[in-house]
Amino acid sequence: MSEPHGMLCAVETKSVSPVFVGRADELGALHDALARAAAGEPQALLIAGEAGVGKTRLVEEFATAACRQGAVVALGGCVEIGADGLPFAPFSAALRALRRALPADVAAAAAGQEEELARLLPELGEAGPGRHDEEGMARLFELTARLLQQIAAERTVVVALEDLHWADASTRHLLAYLLRTLRSGRLVVLGTYRSDDIHRRHPLRPLLAELDRLRTVRRLDLARFTRDEVCRQVAGIIAGEPDPAQVDDIFERSDGNAFFVEELAVAAHAGCCTGLTDTLRDLLLVRVEALPESAQRVVRVAAEGGSTVEYRLIAAVASLAEDDLIEALRAAVNASILIPTPAGDGYGFRHSLVREAVSDDLLPGERSRLNRRYAEALECDPTLVPADQRAMRLASYWYHAHDPAKALPAVLDASVTARRRHAYSEQLGLLERAMELWDAVPEDVRARLRPLDHAEAYPACGCDPAGTPLRYLDLMAEAAVAGRLAMERERALKITKRALRLLEDDPDPLRAAWFWSQRSRLVQALARGDGWDELATAQELVRGLPPSTVHAEVLTVAAGWSMLHKPGAEALAAAERAVQYARMVGARSIELNARLTLGGLMVDSGAVEDGLAEMRQVLEQAAQEGVPSVAGRAYVNLPSELESVGRSREAAALLRDGAAYARTYGLLDSESWVWGNLSDSLYSLGEWDGAAQAAENALRRGQSAKPQGAGALCLAHLALARGEVTEAERQLQAARGHFGSHDPMPQQWLPVARIAVGVAAAQGRLPDARAELARALDTGTPPGTQRFVWPLLLAAATAEADALALPVAAQGREQALARIAEAVKKTTTGAPIWRAHEQWVRAELLRAEGRATPDTWSPVVTAFEALERPYDLARVRYRLAEALVTEGGDDERARATELLRLAHAVAEHLGARPLADSGALLARRARLPLTGPAQSRSAPADPAEALGLTTRERDVLRLVSAGRTNRQIAEELFISPKTASVHVSNILAKLGVSGRGEAAAVAHRLGLYSEALTGRDIR
Repeated sequence: MSEPHGMLCAVETKSVSPVFVGRADELGALHDALARAAAGEPQALLIAGEAGVGKTRLVEEFATAACRQGAVVALGGCVEIGADGLPFAPFSAALRALRRALPADVAAAAAGQEEELARLLPELGEAGPGRHDEEGMARLFELTARLLQQIAAERTVVVALEDLHWADASTRHLLAYLLRTLRSGRLVVLGTYRSDDIHRRHPLRPLLAELDRLRTVRRLDLARFTRDEVCRQVAGIIAGEPDPAQVDDIFERSDGNAFFVEELAVAAHAGCCTGLTDTLRDLLLVRVEALPESAQRVVRVAAEGGSTVEYRLIAAVASLAEDDLIEALRAAVNASILIPTPAGDGYGFRHSLVREAVSDDLLPGERSRLNRRYAEALECDPTLVPADQRAMRLASYWYHAHDPAKALPAVLDASVTARRRHAYSEQLGLLERAMELWDAVPEDVRARLRPLDHAEAYPACGCDPAGTPLRYLDLMAEAAVAGRLAMERERALKITKRALRLLEDDPDPLRAAWFWSQRSRLVQALARGDGWDELATAQELVRGLPPSTVHAEVLTVAAGWSMLHKPGAEALAAAERAVQYARMVGARSIELNARLTLGGLMVDSGAVEDGLAEMRQVLEQAAQEGVPSVAGRAYVNLPSELESVGRSREAAALLRDGAAYARTYGLLDSESWVWGNLSDSLYSLGEWDGAAQAAENALRRGQSAKPQGAGALCLAHLALARGEVTEAERQLQAARGHFGSHDPMPQQWLPVARIAVGVAAAQGRLPDARAELARALDTGTPPGTQRFVWPLLLAAATAEADALALPVAAQGREQALARIAEAVKKTTTGAPIWRAHEQWVRAELLRAEGRATPDTWSPVVTAFEALERPYDLARVRYRLAEALVTEGGDDERARATELLRLAHAVAEHLGARPLADSGALLARRARLPLTGPAQSRSAPADPAEALGLTTRERDVLRLVSAGRTNRQIAEELFISPKTASVHVSNILAKLGVSGRGEAAAVAHRLGLYSEALTGRDIR
């Protein structure tokens, strides 16, 4: 084993007990996780327990043991400043510890990404301005996960994050991302939190619920000590055998809480137990009150400074002579109230419960006075605290000093710092605090405030940051953006509503249009609607105004909305206007976005090559100019358009590049869409295992519901083609749940309807299949949606043709076929793939009327032979073979044999069971040699026999297929209805189906009761 790199080999132990008591099971679980991680399987554990129960001590013991085994251990704790937390504090501390231990490894892992990672670890350099959009924080998270994964590639690394009950929102988001995405590396991630603090509305509770659903995360709940364990702990503290009566008293009063046991044992051993009340506050303050007055003063100062306070800052606030300060600190440390920080530059409380008790004991005026002194000291000498903490701590100190005029500028500066770090949740909280302070600040102070550095909303609203005073609406605009980026959409929506109410009294069309555009995004994200009404209002507000960034942005967003919801000539014209306005105002990223939308609409309108060329150019320029949000979208949309015209091979190659690009830039939703589109293209190319894996990736990587819905729909499509009808139905319902009903789009409802038609037909529910088709066609098939319409029409026509032999299908068949034929006439056939589909659908319609011949299917086969669609080609070859067998000539039989062999080989390779079974049945009935002689002799016998059906069960199944009830079956077969019911139940079990309709569909697919070689379900 390599030389240990343990940072905790000399662990800073906070406990006064030299004996580690109990926790054998928990320690065993931690060591098991360490062993699994050392074998390359990342581990995540959450350690829960009430305050004082021993979480930190357990982590210390494990960390020491892990160091001895050669692991690198990095500790990071959530930091409180007053009532506030520092963004990313535990991760920053852990990464800093890793950098101290492994400087070369961290430098190599961060190479090329120092500007981004400096947001968490300022020692890497100056954080770059970056881009502030929905993907900015995700990219930082992805880079952090990759950094840890790379460091843990060659050695075992333990990252322990303590006190997650104090974690800021950004820390919680990063932890969730890390635990969801880590799949490799020798890494153990530990988190501790107080379970008794997690009330119903605690912000950590949703994260815990999410992590509980991850199979990769384990939770350890620490219980209180038993009496025997308390006895052993007390013996360790007093270094002798304790008096049993004393142990009983301590156990009763502490109730087995390890920290309270320590406090009571030390107090009893020191003889200061007399008169001690049973209240928690008195128990925690008893040793503080025993200190000299100067030491008590320093402890009170430290309690209000934060979880840990730098020595120089304490000295500046305490106003004691240096010798007196050192003696006071020595007394507090010797009493195990304060402990030095590991870096030796400050002090913290041995246990946070003591700090909380001391802070709660401060008088209101005393607390605000201490915060003022902290703020004044920090303003006089900013070097008193680390640079990455300065703005946040100054804002907190001034706010808790209750000085609005000083607090407002400090809070605004801190919000800029939080934004630069992509800590959008903290930025939102600070901006809300600024809005709270606004009216309490004198007007002359507000007049000196200027727009926030790097603010998104000002350029969009046409403001000049250099010369325009800060307005309250500006704060609201920045808060709305921060809320959207932090996924705090409800809060952001409330802010936009308030802003728009204010703008009713003080009209400003550009600002109002900007807020309506934001509101549109939020309404869609919150599943409150499709966002069009809000966009229409924004467009009306900018109509007739001079060109501006807002105008270009509104037009671009509206064009993108139309492309997804109502593609056609109007959407194309809107995209052209958006490009024109963006160019006029020099809004490059908006222009690229609008051009991408325009290119897609051009392809859909028939200008295929020009549209594809425009989209390729946008992709190249966005990547070169560093606009990853547009490049990521281009990696989704360009391959989608290639797939729409049948160029699946090109699409797949581009999508693989897109997955790597999206992963590099942390574009999670773009990556999820890329994987879903890759699944579609691989399905077309006959690479079904790869398609399934791509769909799984889409589900796993997506943050938003819709790309996950696309992944589920891909899995449903695959399952249906493989004959796994129940799984297809399950994934279909999952897709519907992800898509919701609030924001219908053709690219969703048409593929959903296609799968729904296929599932209903496979289960023998032809009326339901017809209803699904009718709903989809009634909803609409806008121009440019032919890639979704043709598969839907094909599924419906195939279902009608397969049901030709079913008596129950006759009613309504004529109307259904007429509806399909009408839709065929209206659907575009601009690309070879869709001309081939038109021929296929027309052939299925003829088959549904019993009029299909070899001449019907030959041109369809020829059309698909020119395309790279192996499964589709196999299906139409099977149909041609079926028609040739019906002709009966020797030449026809020879050709049918060859076609069946080709189709069967593809079906077997892909696992397309319905097609494989239908081909085998046709070959057996027509006595065609499907494979070689030896294999031909071993072909399965009668399919009913292969399914284990008895003679009586065959009779019952025949009547079930004809739509008979149990009573009608009983009458016809001269058996009781109860016996008929038993037979039906046995048949369903043997066929592996869930209902009578599905059983009938299986029977007809296998040709059990029809001599005609038609009606095969090969979806």
